Amino acid sequence: MSLPKVSIVIPSYKPEHFEQCLRSAIGQTYPNTEILVSDNCPTEAIREICARFPGVIYQRNTAIREQNVISTLFSGKGDLIKPLFDDDLLHPFCVERMVSVALEHPDVQLVFSASQVIDARNLRVETRRPFQVSGSMSGLAMQRDVTLGMRNFIGEFTSIMFRRAKLWEIGPHRLFAVGPHDCSPGLADLAAYINLAAGGSAFYIDEELSYFRRDPVLQSNSNPNANPNFGYCFSDYIDLLPAAHATGVVSTQELLAVQDQVHGVYLRLREVFPQIPQSYERYLAYIQPLKD
Repeated sequence: MSLPKVSIVIPSYKPEHFEQCLRSAIGQTYPNTEILVSDNCPTEAIREICARFPGVIYQRNTAIREQNVISTLFSGKGDLIKPLFDDDLLHPFCVERMVSVALEHPDVQLVFSASQVIDARNLRVETRRPFQVSGSMSGLAMQRDVTLGMRNFIGEFTSIMFRRAKLWEIGPHRLFAVGPHDCSPGLADLAAYINLAAGGSAFYIDEELSYFRRDPVLQSNSNPNANPNFGYCFSDYIDLLPAAHATGVVSTQELLAVQDQVHGVYLRLREVFPQIPQSYERYLAYIQPLKD
């Protein structure tokens, strides 16, 4: 049986850790990959690094932030798409392990794994292991868990793999939207996971297969000092609740049951992020008719 091609796609902006990132893609044990770099760096640093590695597919991209991500994801030609962000790293067995799951479980649309947070010096600072054993869950159960729990246990784009056919079924205009709510400025990754797993299942591998970097010096979306939209990463959790109710994913009783939890988020963050009071007001306006 021929092995499916995997596109390792790297939306790029920051050159500081990029060569390590690229080397982790090149060093995968899985033999049938293409590595595609979409470069939005304001300098030639990333292009010059790519030029030193034959076989890397390089494209210059003027799109920024989430649009660069979408452009990169849809550029992959493989049967499976493996995102990798420009300062993160993959374990050498990452692609091999994830492909094995996809081949064994045709219903699985999204694969994710345990991961490790690393700092600027590649030192481990936090292990993220949401479950104690490997296993699958339905896409619906996954959405209910992340929505009602107001948490992302899946991780960043670097921690996942998904089927290209499902990506194209969704299309670029709906990938980051859940029901009527657009998550592009904030929880774009979580919205994408919900859509990619919809109608199928997600599989968790209880192995540390990726490394997410936190470097407070860099211009990163995960850096609140560099990302003006960082507050949406919190306010979207509130907006996802009415969106899930509107699409029948959570019941009215469940939506009303989390009101104290939502109020707690509002109290903690209302003075920190201006998006929080706005989302809270939308939530209250949505649930008021349901309480009457």
